[in-house]
Amino acid sequence: MENYDATTFPIIVIGIIFINRYFLGVLVKKITYSPADPNSKIEPNITIVLPLYNEGPSIYKTLMSLADLDYPSEKVRIIVMDDCSTDDSYAWAQKAMEQVKSITVIRNPVNMGKRLSISRAVQMTDSEFIVSVDSDVVVRPNAIRHLISGFDSPQVAAVGGRVHVLNSQFNWLTKMQAIKYFIGYEYLKNLENAFLSVMCLSGCLTMYRKSVLLELEPILLNRSLFGIPIKYGEDRFLTRQILKSGYRTKLVMEAECYTKAPTTLAVYFSQQLRWRRSNCVDFFGGITHVWRLDFLVAMHYFAMQCILLAYPVYVWALFINGRLYQGIALHCGILAICGFFYYAGARKVLPELRVNPVYVLALSVMLPLTYMVISVVALFTLDAGSWETRNTQVAK
Repeated sequence: MENYDATTFPIIVIGIIFINRYFLGVLVKKITYSPADPNSKIEPNITIVLPLYNEGPSIYKTLMSLADLDYPSEKVRIIVMDDCSTDDSYAWAQKAMEQVKSITVIRNPVNMGKRLSISRAVQMTDSEFIVSVDSDVVVRPNAIRHLISGFDSPQVAAVGGRVHVLNSQFNWLTKMQAIKYFIGYEYLKNLENAFLSVMCLSGCLTMYRKSVLLELEPILLNRSLFGIPIKYGEDRFLTRQILKSGYRTKLVMEAECYTKAPTTLAVYFSQQLRWRRSNCVDFFGGITHVWRLDFLVAMHYFAMQCILLAYPVYVWALFINGRLYQGIALHCGILAICGFFYYAGARKVLPELRVNPVYVLALSVMLPLTYMVISVVALFTLDAGSWETRNTQVAK
């Protein structure tokens, strides 16, 4: 034990996660993943719900992409719930409503928050399936058909799509995030998806059975931690509650959408703070039941949560001992491998959205920085609350 120091445990946990994600996850994907059927003729009625708050012109672009879906227009209803936006979002949504008859725009009488806005919309429809779409997202025309094809069992309650970065060419920060998103969807969810236990389906594009949303509504509307109301991380919380109730969740990679990534460090750090808070709260909530899922999924989940707590210790230990450069060098080596995987697999990304893989190396600084500061701040600000839909620069 003479060589043990504060960095040993985090390195072990990182090793477990790395093996799960980049080796075991890829292996099970090769064995188990079946592409969605693009020719599926199953066409149930659906309602697309867009919670809206201060998105400006982005909401119009989103609604126009939904108007072009490859799906019978008479079976699609689009409900925009404006939560008293203080900019011109409501006017842009109304403009879209004037052009597309399937769109309904409703303004809450008072600011109610994202979850209550979505709940209100769900209560207004009799569709069998509800699609959650963020208000700055552009959806591929065939995405809904791919999502529908994922409901191949009554136990599947939610099916999510793949998210790409729309503004990937804006600057070095968006290019870095474009690679991060690609790696995340191409590799990091494979293990969970193989066992139909995806732990977080993004609100950018996810389809739910309405019956399950209504079943879970009392839990969703009264969410708290140690008696403190929690108003962020709605997507992650909802997905975990679906799994806790015995249903299954999955990701259909062919159902694609595009979202805007943060273009400034201030907005990026704000996003990361929300996500880290969400991860911390999810760990406290999931520790009591995630172990009942498939063994490999549970091991992966708890390893991820351990690294959330242990990684800041690792980085601070390096910093205090004057060895932070070693951690950055280690990150550079690992991220160079990720950059190679991105280069090899980026053919799946539209040419105009591809970026030079060298930008992934920016994470060698950004990861230690965010874990040193933002993760620690998140742990001490779990009671913070804000409207989860971002301004026009931010993406979940």
